[in-house]
Amino acid sequence: MTELMTPGEARLQAMAAPEGDIAAATHTLVIGPYLGRAAAAARSATGASPEALRSSEARLDEAAGLAAAIELDVVEAIVAPVQRIRPSTYLGKGRVEELAGVIRAREIGLVVMDCALSPVQQRNLEKAFGCKVIDRTGLILEIFGRRASTREGTLQVEHAHLAYQRSRLVRSWTHLERQRGGFGFLGGPGETQIEADRRMIQERMTKIERELDSVTRTRGLHRQSRARVPYPIVALVGYTNAGKSTLFNILTKAQVMAQDMLFATLDPTARATKLPHGETVILSDTVGFISELPTSLIAAFRATLEDVIHADILLHVRDVAHVDSEAQAEDVGSVLRELGIETSASRIIEVWNKADLLDADERNRLLNLSTHGRNDRDSDAPVLVSAVTGEGLDVLTARIEARIARQRSTFAVILPPEDGAALHWLYENAEVLDRREEEGGTMHLAIRIAPEKEPRFLNRFAGARRLNRVG
Repeated sequence: MTELMTPGEARLQAMAAPEGDIAAATHTLVIGPYLGRAAAAARSATGASPEALRSSEARLDEAAGLAAAIELDVVEAIVAPVQRIRPSTYLGKGRVEELAGVIRAREIGLVVMDCALSPVQQRNLEKAFGCKVIDRTGLILEIFGRRASTREGTLQVEHAHLAYQRSRLVRSWTHLERQRGGFGFLGGPGETQIEADRRMIQERMTKIERELDSVTRTRGLHRQSRARVPYPIVALVGYTNAGKSTLFNILTKAQVMAQDMLFATLDPTARATKLPHGETVILSDTVGFISELPTSLIAAFRATLEDVIHADILLHVRDVAHVDSEAQAEDVGSVLRELGIETSASRIIEVWNKADLLDADERNRLLNLSTHGRNDRDSDAPVLVSAVTGEGLDVLTARIEARIARQRSTFAVILPPEDGAALHWLYENAEVLDRREEEGGTMHLAIRIAPEKEPRFLNRFAGARRLNRVG
């Protein structure tokens, strides 16, 4: 039997859904209302996002790529320089009129403003342009809404979208202006209905938060079960479209969606894989980051990124062929710090991906700066790779092994020939690096063991001699 919804539930469902009237192939104009370099540098100096590091052209290309990721027909992309942000329309009056002419001439149905608009700015621009307007946050929410496939991902997107819509109720429900709320002459237009919608949104958000707490507890149980048979967790992080999923696929022989588009994958994926010397690790692929990622999404996806928070090693995958590679790396570091994730050099291996797209001179320069040029298996230098051609992957896996070893202690153990049970325990719970037998059968072993298993090891092998200190 089909479950009927009340009018209030129907309104809430409409608000919770991503921008439902954004159809694929909608004629779209992307506008980059970017501050001049001096204004952007001043904002960066006060702690704002590092806009001064990026060129306007690269930022506009990224915005157009976001629109194309959900199959919008980007008719044109225009940089609209801004010297001062106007509270009413973000852009100056003359620029708004000029763009309105372009929109009418090109029969534009949707305008994407690559910035964060207030509800008032969004409403005023829609009136001036005569078409739908969304900002960067709305566009990213739309992409996430279409990409989320798991229950957890869907809940996180719905929560973020409700939080976004809560501040835009006046814009979203203009039909309410025909109603009068409250009593007597005190109620403003639609006040009672808007308050009811706001209350429904809050109730739904609270319910989603409870469901996400349940998901978080389930993830915690999974982590505890992994800890009982512990494998190191290696998490891939990086800017969107840096090649994380392609690298994940080639390292794990998986078939995770990997396309040349922004936010090709959203939901996290984890696979167990063996390194060349037999060490098993859990490799985790996560959602890509992006500049000016909405704060609500960073908070919403904290649960999804728990594998990153608890990872032993982070592979920071960078697209070194991209013109804004340095700025992208700074954005990733900023999001990690906002999530409270430790970003020390001992935990992160920087992976310079897409070496196949570099010209010969740039490739040689980066090669000399990377681990290849230093011939050091346990260096902290970046690793230059190509996830497409496989170049440098042997160096990368060796670095992962060396970094895991750096976090573990090694011991010398002597066993009598008859103690097969102890030998079996060592092979099951530790990494046996070397084994030699004397004439009488006495065994001399060098083993490496994970920190969480070290107390049990020392309790069982009291005579073991430590060979190193964890670095």
